[in-house]
Amino acid sequence: MDEREDDEPTGMLSGPRKRTGGRSARVREAVLTATVEQVTEHGIEGLTIGDVAARAGVAETTIYRRWGNRMALIAEAITELAAVENPAPDTGALRTDLRVLAEQVSHLISRPGIARLVGTTIALSGDPEVDAARRRFWNERFEKSSQIITRAIERGELPEHVDPREVLETLSAPLYFRLLVGEKPIDDVFVARCIDDTLTLHGQP
Repeated sequence: MDEREDDEPTGMLSGPRKRTGGRSARVREAVLTATVEQVTEHGIEGLTIGDVAARAGVAETTIYRRWGNRMALIAEAITELAAVENPAPDTGALRTDLRVLAEQVSHLISRPGIARLVGTTIALSGDPEVDAARRRFWNERFEKSSQIITRAIERGELPEHVDPREVLETLSAPLYFRLLVGEKPIDDVFVARCIDDTLTLHGQP
């Protein structure tokens, strides 16, 4: 296998990648996908570089050169979760936008192994790469979703002084807590209550 494009490590804490396409990008995508799939099936404790390499169809040395170690690989897989294909909803109304967003969040963290993956980044807070991945995960999710609140403010559905991130935190925190801590399912009644609480707290006219 020709690995010339994989000579430079591209771990979480390395500089900007010079290669954004071609074989290098395909290798990265295959490895990160395999990482998430391995965690889904076996948990983080059951993830090995060898299994990921076999699943992705690359050599173990490729993974070690690009990520260095297992924790760096897991960290970047966490970051990649923020880029899942969940575009910010734009239904024309804040309440329905929040419902779609809540359903997206619930679907993501309800996937087998994903709650365990996200939860482990909290438990492993002593690892700087995992810490960085966790911050990037949340920042990217909030950044993508903040336009929902911005549009609502422009439509007059929320006061101008409202902080978009605070609104999103109010909505999403109970969802994550219910699954990651309470280990209870998220149903329509619970989602509706979260939306009502969010709108009431942030002063929907």
